[in-house]
Amino acid sequence: MQRYAEFDSLAIDRPAEGLVRIVLDTPGKLNAVDRVKHRQLAEVWKSVDADPDARVAVVHGAGGAFSAGGDLEMVKAMTADFAYRSEVMREARDIVYNIVNCSKPVVSAIEGPTVGAGLAVALLADISVAGRNALLIDGHTRLGVAAGDHAAICWPILCGMAKAKYYLLTCDRLSGQEAERLGLVSLAVEDDEVIETAFEVARKLAAGSQSAIRWTKYALNNWYRHAGPIFDTSVALEMLGFSGPDVHEGVAAIEEKRPPRFS
Repeated sequence: MQRYAEFDSLAIDRPAEGLVRIVLDTPGKLNAVDRVKHRQLAEVWKSVDADPDARVAVVHGAGGAFSAGGDLEMVKAMTADFAYRSEVMREARDIVYNIVNCSKPVVSAIEGPTVGAGLAVALLADISVAGRNALLIDGHTRLGVAAGDHAAICWPILCGMAKAKYYLLTCDRLSGQEAERLGLVSLAVEDDEVIETAFEVARKLAAGSQSAIRWTKYALNNWYRHAGPIFDTSVALEMLGFSGPDVHEGVAAIEEKRPPRFS
């Protein structure tokens, strides 16, 4: 796997001909995304796109969770350092646009908690397979910042504006089963069938006409490209929030395991 050697914070292998598997694995932290993992999650899709042996990418988390999102140390660094906040803004945009522009289809297998940057990857995948009891949470407004990771570019398209506003403004949790009912994910299956089903879909895509599949993805993703300016605005407003006072209360609430008390 020399092609992917630089992505040492991600577990990457080739489980079958034409398939590349990308696993988020942060033991003891529900696969939280730290500074290095965030950067590599932004860049890895360009390597998948350029990989002549990759037809389909499958992404999932280790240990029955997809990802708890950005870890608190990363969040605190963003509040304190303008240069780093600017760097994360670029990476957040690259996570979205590099998945959208990757010519190879991406299949996500969503188990357990799926939040933040992990949720961005899971929902921007071309086909998303969720466990019925998976927990999908966009927690941005609870943290005290605008929902910017990915939500504005895809939630209104996937599940409609009314539901998008409800879940993004309230940070209410969604089960995998409810996410499928709303159209936010492609499939919901029994929790112990998520990985197997995702690979079944991936093998089906790998066996198909690659030009037809890739060009279909490209055309459909023009819906996302059309929403690009909306997404760019949301990311900029999210980063503005990281320079304000509410995010400090949001972080404190998480650390103290209590509801936030915004003034």
